[in-house]
Amino acid sequence: MNTIRSTWIGWGTLIAAGGGAYFFAKRSINADKKARHEADMKRRRLVESLEYSASHTPPKEHHHKATDHAGNPSEEATTDPAPTRHPPENEEQRIMEKSKYEASQPFRAKKGDRFS
Repeated sequence: MNTIRSTWIGWGTLIAAGGGAYFFAKRSINADKKARHEADMKRRRLVESLEYSASHTPPKEHHHKATDHAGNPSEEATTDPAPTRHPPENEEQRIMEKSKYEASQPFRAKKGDRFS
């Protein structure tokens, strides 16, 4: 039979167990966060040191300067193909460009009252 005393003991035990579990879980989570943060900071320092050492190396001589435009985007842009398709010049080209699932004429909605 449950008495008031046994109910208080049961709830007290449950609360104490929950508090202990929370405490140890929080400690474990904080330790994991700290380890991840330290690993992330170590990785960032490594990347920064590599970037610093790479940016302070003497420049290399470019033997293929006439054909390599990777360092100069403005020269590279002139060799790119057209960014968009050109419109077809005649009806045959227009039909050939369309896939068999694409309508030959674009859909045009009927103007006027739609609710009548």
